[in-house]
Amino acid sequence: MSEYLQRGRGKDLLFLHGYLSCKESFLPQIEYFSAQYRVTAVDLPGFGENTPLPAPWSVGDYADWLEGFLSARGIRFPHVIAHSFGGRVAVKCLARGDLFDRAVLCGCAGIILRRGARYRLRVAAYRAARRIAPRFAESHFGSAEYRTLSPLMRESYKKIVNEDLREEARLIRRPVLFVYGAADRETPPAAAKIYHDSVPQSRLIFLPHCGHFAHLDDPLAFQLAAEEFFYDV
Repeated sequence: MSEYLQRGRGKDLLFLHGYLSCKESFLPQIEYFSAQYRVTAVDLPGFGENTPLPAPWSVGDYADWLEGFLSARGIRFPHVIAHSFGGRVAVKCLARGDLFDRAVLCGCAGIILRRGARYRLRVAAYRAARRIAPRFAESHFGSAEYRTLSPLMRESYKKIVNEDLREEARLIRRPVLFVYGAADRETPPAAAKIYHDSVPQSRLIFLPHCGHFAHLDDPLAFQLAAEEFFYDV
């Protein structure tokens, strides 16, 4: 059992999974790309077979850990494929400099869109309920994803989802392909377009009939798009 798996030979290709997921979420892509690359798929701390978090981590903490992981294993200047939360970590790393070569970010999270009156009312109700009945508030408010988390992971989750990464996106100088499902409700087209407009060397495609997990909804279309992007010089 290990927090990462590695297959194939050639140029390094790194996979970063989404929140509450694990390295095995990329199995179709691992099988496909390991014929051409040395593929490394990692469980980020707090998920899969990696160790629990020692404290509530931010996206920056995950980026720090990943830089150390890559250095310790001699993985230099890899391509990266990341999904959702893994995309947040990739964006943070890409903004720091030339850690990665080319990046394919699927359903990349990290853009906070303007929230309407309904959201603000729900936040106000949560805060009121938390003062009166904190257990009720924690069990009835927030996403289903949030309610499954331990107290420490909830604090980490708050740090992660409340950080808008568009400023980091503007610092990226590497080529990035953003891939989103046309029916993605978790990271909608408006967020995708903000990322595309923010990253100078970026492209944006939408896969029809796909949701937030576009790389699993239509793995062949996703893999062909990523492969073409990696070879396009």
